[in-house]
Amino acid sequence: MHRATRSFVIAALTVASATLGAQAQSAPIKPGLWEIHSEREVNGQKPQDASDRMKGMSPEKRARFEAMMKEHGVATDGSGKSQVCYTKENLDQSAWASQAMDCKATFSSRTANFWKWHTSCPQMGVEADGEAHFPNSENYTLKSASVSKRGDKALNSSTTMTGKWLSADCGRVKPREAPH
Repeated sequence: MHRATRSFVIAALTVASATLGAQAQSAPIKPGLWEIHSEREVNGQKPQDASDRMKGMSPEKRARFEAMMKEHGVATDGSGKSQVCYTKENLDQSAWASQAMDCKATFSSRTANFWKWHTSCPQMGVEADGEAHFPNSENYTLKSASVSKRGDKALNSSTTMTGKWLSADCGRVKPREAPH
C-alpha cells in the first residue's frame, strides 16, 4: 500500500477516534465490536477502492498492511469494511483528544444525537471539520472535511464513515488503545 494511503488510513482513524473519545462526554454508542464502512474523496476524486488495492497487493504486503492495521485495533478483510473494538474505557477517556498525534477537537454543538466540531492535528498538518449523527446506540454516521499539507501541496479530503454495532464481544479484534 502506498505510504500516503497508509498514512491517510491512520490519520482518518486517529481523527475519528479523537473525536469520538474527546472531552468528558463519551460517544453515545455501545462498547463492543463495530463494523465500519468508510468512503472518501481527495481533491474531488474518489480514490481506488481499498478492497481493490488490497487484492492487488502481494501476499507479503497485504500481511504487513493487515498487521499494521491490527496494531491500531482495526481488522480488515479486503471487503471495503473494517471491524473495530471500542471498550467502555476508551469511549469514556479524553486521552484520544489530547494524545492522538497532538490532535485537539473543539465542539460547536453537542447534543445527545448530534455533534459538530473542528479538529486540529498540528503534527500531522491536518485541520478538519466534522459532524456525527447518533440515531441510536448501535449506529452512527461521521462526516468530515479536512485539509492536509504534504510539502507544498494541499489535499482536500471528505470522508463519510458509518458504524454499525455487531456485538458486545469483540472476539479476535483487539480493543482500540489511546496512543502513548
